Amino acid sequence: MIQRSSGPNSPILQSFSWTRLNQIIFSIADQAFSVGGMFVANVALARTVSKEEYGMFALVYSGFTFLNGLHNAAILETYTVYGAGRYRNHGPEYRWLLWRNNAVLGAALTVLLLLIWRVLSWIAPTLPSRSLLGFALSSGVLLTAALVRRMLYVQRKPRTAAKLSLIFFLTLLILLGLTMRAGLLNGLSVFLICAVGWIAGGVSIFRELPRKMSMEAFTDAQPNHRSEHWQYARWILATAFVFQLTNQGYYWVVAAFLSLKEVAELRAIYMLVSPVDQILTAITFLVLPMLAHRYASRQVREFFSLWKMYLLGFVLVSGGFVLLAVFFGNTVVHRVYGGKFDDVATLLGALTMVPLLMAIGNTMNAAMKSGEKPNMVLYAYLASGAATFAAGIPLVIHFGVRGAVYGMLVSAGVYTATLGIGFLSFRAQMNVACGPTVDRMKTVSDWFGPVGTVPPENITFVGSENE
Repeated sequence: MIQRSSGPNSPILQSFSWTRLNQIIFSIADQAFSVGGMFVANVALARTVSKEEYGMFALVYSGFTFLNGLHNAAILETYTVYGAGRYRNHGPEYRWLLWRNNAVLGAALTVLLLLIWRVLSWIAPTLPSRSLLGFALSSGVLLTAALVRRMLYVQRKPRTAAKLSLIFFLTLLILLGLTMRAGLLNGLSVFLICAVGWIAGGVSIFRELPRKMSMEAFTDAQPNHRSEHWQYARWILATAFVFQLTNQGYYWVVAAFLSLKEVAELRAIYMLVSPVDQILTAITFLVLPMLAHRYASRQVREFFSLWKMYLLGFVLVSGGFVLLAVFFGNTVVHRVYGGKFDDVATLLGALTMVPLLMAIGNTMNAAMKSGEKPNMVLYAYLASGAATFAAGIPLVIHFGVRGAVYGMLVSAGVYTATLGIGFLSFRAQMNVACGPTVDRMKTVSDWFGPVGTVPPENITFVGSENE
């Protein structure tokens, strides 16, 4: 039966243990260095080049975000849930398998993007394409860095991930300074600098990288691992295609109905919102494997206790950020961009409400992914994408950049509301599964269907529901 915890060993008290706090600190540091490096590069580029050129960079970077979402779906999310859950006893083999797959994917993606860049340079020779070339040359390295960091989190090594990102950050700062002095800072050099920074970070943790392993034991124990991986990944992959419509899609809407100048303005303001996104992502990197482990072990009460702490933390962080933006937003925009984007500084306060709305939904997103119900997440992004077309486009046409911000708020609200409906159903299923007998627990497959597969039968249940 289900194991319950109480007293000093309860999940809530464990959440405040020094070990857990230590992991959170290193996870936030990792996010601060990894995304902070790109933030600094964005600010430097926005201050240096014209708004039109920076707008083109923003569009190319939104393309990277899209491909990063596909990579996240095909490899990272599934690895996180299965690596911490059903395949946790074959960690080294599973890491090596995905490392090989990632290498093939990175090489193919680089070739494809270089072909696209070459074709576009023939069709539209006047189109600024330096950012696209930089993206093509660096994409494999950037995606590999994301995989390495995720592997470290599943192994509960956020300290090593923070070291990797620190070396990346320091390398990036040095190279940014050199290119700015030489007058060579542009979309191409920014992507190449990021790639070199991650390579330097990878060298610093070389011993932590996956090693070649014999796959016989893993394939014998998990003969259906490919179909199981695809069964989960297909939902996340479909989600990655519609995810862009929630936020990133607004860059393309603005580009289509306004201009690259307005794209640059929207990107510049949203960049100042990204720090809170990264803090929340850092926490998610730690919590998602923990939720997946509790689900695989059928620790239902512990699962939801952890989720409640997760939700509370997200609301406090994102809510505090909204207050800071309201009081200090205009000053921050002026100082960061040297007055270049002061005309849209008032949008920052409204834009900070987007991560607050998304944060609430993202906790339910992580809970349902760890419970192997990614289909519900897809439905939420589909609803959000529909809101982008139904409300976002008219708002952009009538109100310009301000309309894009209003549209983002609408899309984020629809996303979270849809997830809330799905989460209520998911929680009801889990509560029914938390019955007093093992036999009733086995009937969870009746509710979860083919996606929410019941964890392996060899998990031992101790304790009693009525203890």
